[in-house]
Amino acid sequence: MFANHADPVAVGHVTSLAQPGGNVTGLSVVMTEIVAKQLEILKEVLPDRKRIGVLAVSTTPSTRPALHAIQATAQGLGVQLLTVQVRTVGDLDEAFSMMVRERTKGYVALASPLLRSQRVVIAERSLKHRLAGIYGPKEHVEAGGFMSYGADQEDTARRAATYIDKILRGARPANLPVEQASKYELVINLKTAKALGLTIPPSLLARADEVIQ
Repeated sequence: MFANHADPVAVGHVTSLAQPGGNVTGLSVVMTEIVAKQLEILKEVLPDRKRIGVLAVSTTPSTRPALHAIQATAQGLGVQLLTVQVRTVGDLDEAFSMMVRERTKGYVALASPLLRSQRVVIAERSLKHRLAGIYGPKEHVEAGGFMSYGADQEDTARRAATYIDKILRGARPANLPVEQASKYELVINLKTAKALGLTIPPSLLARADEVIQ
């Protein structure tokens, strides 16, 4: 059972959300929709920027469908994306150097276990190179990152518990539809914004679920 899957259909772990069809089910955060929203939010902060980076881990299964989704959104916004893919922690320094060389001032980080484990390092590199990053898990922002927009993980964990209960009572995963996350949160780190020399639009601040001072 999964509690925080990026896109189980696109990755091939279930046949469909309504009918998983296999031996696994749970909750999906619908990453393809999240990354599109993340790009829109970042563009609000960087309205004059025509080039924005995408930091992605090439070995993460959800990366490919997420890249397709964010590219479609970029076209609608008139934004050119610089996709920077990494495979290991050792690739991060060059990834940030590339974004600086290509004159991007901000980037969307596609959620992955590797990036999440390196959230402190990524926050430090972002400040060093004055790059505004938006992430999925809010732990990035708590570690000093700029912004995050993603599913409320405490809420999805609570809802996942109901799946565990049903399965323990004999329900077959194949018969339990995959539910989509229903609660999302926008978190902004104002201290980081100030360090980056950025002004957050009042309308965006008003929509934030949490503001870190």
